[in-house]
Amino acid sequence: MAQLIGGLATSHIPAIGGAIHKGKQQDPYWKPFFDGFPPISHWLAQVKPDTVVVFYNDHGLNFFLDKMPTFAVGAAPEYRNADEGWGIPTTAPLPGNLDLSWHLINHLIEREFDIVTCQEMLIDHACTLPFKLFWPGHEVAPVKIVPININTVQFPLPTARRVYKLGQAVGEAIRAWDSSERVVVLGTGGLSHQLEGERAGFINKRFDLQFLDSMESNPEWATQFSDLELVEKAGTQGVELLNWLAMRGAVSAGGASVKKVHGNYHIPISNTATGLLALEVA
Repeated sequence: MAQLIGGLATSHIPAIGGAIHKGKQQDPYWKPFFDGFPPISHWLAQVKPDTVVVFYNDHGLNFFLDKMPTFAVGAAPEYRNADEGWGIPTTAPLPGNLDLSWHLINHLIEREFDIVTCQEMLIDHACTLPFKLFWPGHEVAPVKIVPININTVQFPLPTARRVYKLGQAVGEAIRAWDSSERVVVLGTGGLSHQLEGERAGFINKRFDLQFLDSMESNPEWATQFSDLELVEKAGTQGVELLNWLAMRGAVSAGGASVKKVHGNYHIPISNTATGLLALEVA
């Protein structure tokens, strides 16, 4: 069977792509953020995952407010990046893992998750930036991917508990996959931030640190909150932490225990509280 070796999570702010493109990793503003990644990149070089299942939220490349699926799973041979207007250079395509995609899709349908299957799928900064951060020396990260889009944009959102259960189902499916591949799951987005309205610039450090601690010690902690409560605590864009919850549900599937490889928290980067985490399945 396939081996689920761990979980990753990171913020995916568009400005990060500009900083990478301009070589600003050691600038005083950016250094505390980028300094969090080498320990995790070193760990990834040791454990050598073959495939990464990515929980992320689309920013208008595939879905818009008139058509916004709750969950969508990619089933494409490759995933191309497209210009979103942020001035970030377009990245090379990331190869897909079709066998795992269809295995996950079939398993999720059996578990009564009504998903959209995408045999063509564009990926934006929410999906591409983490690969540049975790594998900085590669033009294309040396892994295949399966992208899973979670709606964090248009209400009604999936509940935190539903998203956690989605992650658990994905983790169960990975462990039941008839393959020798090593798989990592990745959640991208957040942490607390709000880009519009009266609370533009909102950051909630106390909540962020509670959430980061729960990711290691109490993974279902955030599932107690409704979507509106999460918006209140983390901001309208901070609800991207749902992607982190899906990742954590996946690595917890089957009662597996985890140990923390490394983490980082830094504020602010472009009006956003940035978080970083790597967990290894014990």
